[in-house]
Amino acid sequence: MAELLQALEDSALASAIRASSWLYPFLEIVHILGIVLLVGTAFLFDLRLLGFSQNLPVPDLARHLLPWSRRGLYLIVPSGLLLFSTNAMALAGDPVFHIKLILLLIGGLNAGFFHRFLAPSSTDWEQSGVPMAARAVAVCSLVVWVVVIACGRLLAY
Repeated sequence: MAELLQALEDSALASAIRASSWLYPFLEIVHILGIVLLVGTAFLFDLRLLGFSQNLPVPDLARHLLPWSRRGLYLIVPSGLLLFSTNAMALAGDPVFHIKLILLLIGGLNAGFFHRFLAPSSTDWEQSGVPMAARAVAVCSLVVWVVVIACGRLLAY
């Protein structure tokens, strides 16, 4: 694994990113914009599940926000991989990076659980209210994304 990480870090692309005075900051900006789209929309949706903005039907809000979340993901993944490539050896050994990856997995599983098992019945929530399981998913999402962002910032120091 160490050889693979070192090869990634020594790649021409990673070297070019490190050598450029504008490419690394550009990738960071793209990554942050992706975070804004993904996490911002997740927060808005989670807050709705927790009882805020009850005048907005959950299915309608989901249809509006989900495409923006996906767009954020399309920015985060490639920019994150490119940023990782510039310092792969150090990041792979950093416990904060491991925590971030585990939480990203938890966040993805949490969202997947919501969309697979809870969202199909969301049209009924206007009459019955948001179920406790959906509220628990929302709390989990809020906590996970705050800690993921905190880990990302801690990796910079």
